[in-house]
Amino acid sequence: MALAAAGDLTRPETTVSREPVRTGAAGIDAGHLLAQTVPMARELLARVGDRGPGVPRVSAVAVGAAGMATLGDGLRAVLPDALASELGVRRLALAADGVTAYAGALGQRPGAVVAAGTGMIALGTDLGTWRRADGWGHLLGDCGGGAWIGRAGLDAAMRAYDGRRGGSAALLALAEERFGPVAGLPARIYPRTDRPAVLASFAPDVARAALDDSVAAGILREAAAHIAEAAAAVCPAGEGSEVALTGGLFKMGEPLLAPLRAELADQLPYAEAVSATGDPLHGALVIAAALALDSLLLPRDGRLLHVPRKDAGH
Repeated sequence: MALAAAGDLTRPETTVSREPVRTGAAGIDAGHLLAQTVPMARELLARVGDRGPGVPRVSAVAVGAAGMATLGDGLRAVLPDALASELGVRRLALAADGVTAYAGALGQRPGAVVAAGTGMIALGTDLGTWRRADGWGHLLGDCGGGAWIGRAGLDAAMRAYDGRRGGSAALLALAEERFGPVAGLPARIYPRTDRPAVLASFAPDVARAALDDSVAAGILREAAAHIAEAAAAVCPAGEGSEVALTGGLFKMGEPLLAPLRAELADQLPYAEAVSATGDPLHGALVIAAALALDSLLLPRDGRLLHVPRKDAGH
């Protein structure tokens, strides 16, 4: 969580909860989220208030959450009245984590942002509407993300173990170094509830092998093509569009970034690749500040960026 002055986001006060917000059959648990965030908000306000006279006031809040689009009905129903009661908040935005990633990376400019870690999603806007590509999870999509790369690398390791075409002895050695004998790998992965994260843990090994192994390098070239395809699907056409990359996947460095730059230049020749300005937490501050200053340009959307009408600033 972060608190900043609407006119200066460069020096926020921050605090962190170590407990993930629960989800259940009804979606994201609004009560559990409030139980964590309200005390944290009061702590930050007290911290700021200790600096000088006057009681700091929260003029706007942006809540970003993974699953907001599909699991956020409870938050949309409960948070506006609850935050008004607890913190006196009248302006509120409930944003999908892809939207906060976008705002953190590009602010309120048109373009596309690819957020990639274990998964992968691309979000773009011309400031009129949002467009989304992928982000469908490791079984149905997230193509080019960490779990996708890790699974492809383990597939190549198993092929080498079996003696099938497309195998990589280098990836087999790295798989056994990380997970133990690969013959027992299914028993160690399939029962796990965090399978995407386990698969993604092998992605850095694929990048490591790609420096000398053609199979690993080919996996990263294919991942780069998938990522660029998602960006191209959502990026508004025309001069002035920008594309930014955010998320832990891109810390893999040149083995992934070099083919990705080539793919972006080929698939999005009209867009400028730029560095992300900030992370999703910074993006939440950007949205909250825009609400507070009546300057929100990002498209409002019932699920991706929900601004309750009474808090819309109109």
